[in-house]
Amino acid sequence: MVLHLGQIVEALGGELIGDPSLGMARISPLESAAADAISFLSHPKYQQQLSLTKAGCVIVAPAFRAAASERGACIVTDQPYLYFARLTRFWKQVTRPAGTTRVHPSAVIDPEAEVHPSARIGALCVIERGARIGADTLLYSRVTVGEGCSIGERCILHPGVVIGADGFGFAPVDGVWEKIEQLGAVRIGNDVEIGANTCIDRGALDDTVLADGVKLDNLIQIGHNVRIGAHSALAGCVGVAGSATIGAHCTVGGGAVVLGHLTLADHVHISAASVVTRSLLKPGQYTGVFPLDDNRQWEKNAATLKQLHGLRERIKALEALKQESNS
Repeated sequence: MVLHLGQIVEALGGELIGDPSLGMARISPLESAAADAISFLSHPKYQQQLSLTKAGCVIVAPAFRAAASERGACIVTDQPYLYFARLTRFWKQVTRPAGTTRVHPSAVIDPEAEVHPSARIGALCVIERGARIGADTLLYSRVTVGEGCSIGERCILHPGVVIGADGFGFAPVDGVWEKIEQLGAVRIGNDVEIGANTCIDRGALDDTVLADGVKLDNLIQIGHNVRIGAHSALAGCVGVAGSATIGAHCTVGGGAVVLGHLTLADHVHISAASVVTRSLLKPGQYTGVFPLDDNRQWEKNAATLKQLHGLRERIKALEALKQESNS
């Protein structure tokens, strides 16, 4: 299917320079775009690609209006990357209309669950007793929503997501583990997106809570009683241990770990592969990654690191001795 530039601008706005009847068959990156593709320049460091691209139309900021119009059609907008994001949604809406089947025949939905008539439930999904699915929410294949858990409106849960499995709760007794029943649920707000095979455990007593606009990548583990504030985003393979609290507008890089019972303030940003071992109560970027090195050098550095406490104590003793000799 082909979309004309006039259709795009009519739907999304922006200033079109060029022929509105020019048709676009796909959205492509600048470096690989052909004449039937629309592309975008999101950052000045890629401006060299603007003169080289074969794209039929490029979405650009006002600063690149002249350069873009010299090479052909363009759409000028203050935020090209945001325009691109909205274009992808419009493109999917127009070129791949939603199917008419709201609930796949293979889905299993408990009679006591509540599923809004506008929600879409994919193949092999399971929605257990007392669960609630909000309006315009989409569950892809094999999603499980556990007993009593709730999903808000306009959420997207990708294949294999598990909401409301038991949290990891056991009491040690005489060398064995005795299970603690997990009596809470999971409450997910509106406009939340959860990546494939991510697991969000139900609370032990209170609920595990994800606020509006939270975005989770694939293969994330969210422990019981975790609370994540509005519009925070966690990248792939992040682990958040039980009872941790992550504020609003936070980001956590891929593979990072947040230990249990810690608090991250609003606007805290954790670098990839970091391990958060203490609460972070001030906004900012935090990193805790031991630098990558060849193995032999890394072992030497690691061995030295183990001696730092002893070296610190020796320095303190020497400083005290120096103060005594000066007094």
